[in-house]
Amino acid sequence: MAASKSLKALAITFFLSGVWDIIGGINYAFMIGTVYPDPPIHRFYAIFIASFFICFAYLQILSSFNMRRYLFIVGAVIIGRIFYVLLLYAYIWGEADFPNTFWWTGVIDLSWSILYVVITLTSDEIRLKDLFLPKWEGI
Repeated sequence: MAASKSLKALAITFFLSGVWDIIGGINYAFMIGTVYPDPPIHRFYAIFIASFFICFAYLQILSSFNMRRYLFIVGAVIIGRIFYVLLLYAYIWGEADFPNTFWWTGVIDLSWSILYVVITLTSDEIRLKDLFLPKWEGI
């Protein structure tokens, strides 16, 4: 069975956002706390955060090869990205001395989430609920 255009578009977008998270993981693992001293962070925490980026990337990239089966992972990533954006901007706008070094990452993560939802809403095959609830096709 051939994948629909919307499933292909979502798979490509999900794959590329996984690549974006790999870049984020590398950035945190090797640059945050060293090359970028602001925000100040202990190397352990930078590498710990990088591990989450790599896990997100793993899920996104591998899920993109069977998008129909793993649509609900898109929803989990949307929730994670929205939570990150809310947390980032709450601290940027709410804490007086919090650095705004990575404000642009919030824009990119929000853009990925919006793109997932737009592709889903314009699809005849994918429903928004498919992103948040797995389809059970016999166990």
